[in-house]
Amino acid sequence: MARRIVDPTSSPLHAFAVQLSRSRVAMGLTQVDLGSEIRYSNVYISNVEGAKQAPSLKFVERVDDALQTNGTLLLLYWSWKSGSLLPGFPEYLRREREAIGSRIFDTDMVSGILQEPEYSAAYEGAIVRRGEATREQADERLALLAQRQLKLNTGASLHVVLDEAALRRPIGGPAVMTRQLHHLEMLSARPNVVLQIAPHRLAEDRALSHPVTILTLPNRSLVGYTETLQRGYLEQDADTVAGWVSRYDRLQVNALSQLDSLALIRETRKGLERHAKRP
Repeated sequence: MARRIVDPTSSPLHAFAVQLSRSRVAMGLTQVDLGSEIRYSNVYISNVEGAKQAPSLKFVERVDDALQTNGTLLLLYWSWKSGSLLPGFPEYLRREREAIGSRIFDTDMVSGILQEPEYSAAYEGAIVRRGEATREQADERLALLAQRQLKLNTGASLHVVLDEAALRRPIGGPAVMTRQLHHLEMLSARPNVVLQIAPHRLAEDRALSHPVTILTLPNRSLVGYTETLQRGYLEQDADTVAGWVSRYDRLQVNALSQLDSLALIRETRKGLERHAKRP
């Protein structure tokens, strides 16, 4: 039987299929060999490589690890699934996986990588209720977020400045928000995590007005990322990113110290707990 020729330029799914096949061959594995290693049938793998069947996220996670593609296959998977992602975000994901350090500023909610699962689910659930996404798309984003949060276990440095508003906005209700704040307390104790709060009193002197992420790549170069309602933007111009870094540094200096930030988070959590106990 003639082997089906898959054109990687025809669609993101076809690009995934071709990269999977190339990565498998580069490792010197047959479809049977790979199937035995990741506990999938060679028929399933053949169908995916022939772009006759869409891969599951679990399959992609296993094959990405087995073939040591360092997230390439996962990136292609999410590019294919980009109907659930903001345009421009898949490009950022590739850089995020490579990064050895991240600096993040968020305004009115806790940054995704720091979110507790119930908090994330509550936020995505509201998007579904408003008709802005399907349940499937929301579930895909939640699964991706869980994968991204594994970055916290790699030792890569993470510096996050949250506006105080992120602590006050009770996403998911008081009970969920209480657990989210406790999660922040636990994360702040990690040696690779620095968490600061930009207090309300900074007012117009807060150096950044929009959410921003600055990534440090292995070669020590920097890239920045920000979003509008329509799309995400990966900024690679060195001068532009340097300007973002300067503003981030000013924000960091004017924010509460780590100890004072932790105290504010704890005080806010205890306030929610006291409110919940009132008759």
